[in-house]
Amino acid sequence: MCGEGVSDNNPLHATPRERAEIASEAALPERLARAITLAGPIPLSQFMGAANTHYYATRDPLGARGDFTTAPEISQMFGELVGLWLADLWDRAGRPATRYVELGPGRGTLAADALRAMARAGLEPPVHFVETSPVLREIQRESHPDAEWHDSLESLPKGGPLMLVANEFFDALPVRQFIDGIERRVALTPAGLAFDRDGEVVEDSPVRDEAAREIGALLDERGGVALVIDYGHASTSPGETLQAVRGHAFAPLLHKPGEQDLTAHVDFEALATQAAVGDVRVTPLVAQGEWLKRLGIGVRAAALTDASPERAADLAAAVQRLTGKSAMGELFKVIAFHSTDWPAPAGFE
Repeated sequence: MCGEGVSDNNPLHATPRERAEIASEAALPERLARAITLAGPIPLSQFMGAANTHYYATRDPLGARGDFTTAPEISQMFGELVGLWLADLWDRAGRPATRYVELGPGRGTLAADALRAMARAGLEPPVHFVETSPVLREIQRESHPDAEWHDSLESLPKGGPLMLVANEFFDALPVRQFIDGIERRVALTPAGLAFDRDGEVVEDSPVRDEAAREIGALLDERGGVALVIDYGHASTSPGETLQAVRGHAFAPLLHKPGEQDLTAHVDFEALATQAAVGDVRVTPLVAQGEWLKRLGIGVRAAALTDASPERAADLAAAVQRLTGKSAMGELFKVIAFHSTDWPAPAGFE
């Protein structure tokens, strides 16, 4: 930690004091300014961690009134296919006692649709959410009153395989940026917050690496599978991908910290390398659109259209948005990690 009262690089690791400060809408800019004044420019990763911790703790960011929309909010088909994918794996693994674990579950929409589909296949696992936002926890509690909430993976109950889902979770974890080998920092100028240097950027994310290793270690020890869906690139490469979004539009990165969503493209090559702990196996990386098509999104859309013809146009639009190359289909990608005693997941052939 650099300076006073600014959370570390991981939004999941805010201290009790920081959680109390987060409740004040006006606290974050002053805390950042105080930290920089006392100790000098702070690493960009620290700025991003503090900003996103405040952002997610103080609002529901989803939907038309929020700042962005995720795949589960676009259509029930997304969560249903995730649920059927998990149920298929569970069945082929011998139907063991397992738990459903979701990282950053938003409003709980994906879980609701996935659990409904799983139940039709005879799978009704206990539900565990890793969520630190008090606002989102209350929203999730409305549709999942029997779920258990955790601040981190460390507090999950011991024993038994896991079915873990992380949809648009890794992109919000802080990244570091380097220019000419020097870590980029955020400084305080008379005009406000500004970067201390510019040039060709190289990004990495120790926080993401740590989370992927933790997931891999859990699977290696306990068995099961982890499904990761996010936007990003297949291989490690230089370039700046950090962006700010507010009101469904891009915004200046350092403007209004804690009041806009900060995300960066996920480096799936790095993620796969870190998750391959022990005997954990990693699937090939597949574009979201192709993965959903292989799982039968077209068939599911047709069935829903037959049941509700008046929804035909909306369902067709949802399929296009989820799978189209110019929409989410190519930018978003899917990868899975699984223990050796669980079968190879579907959709990655």
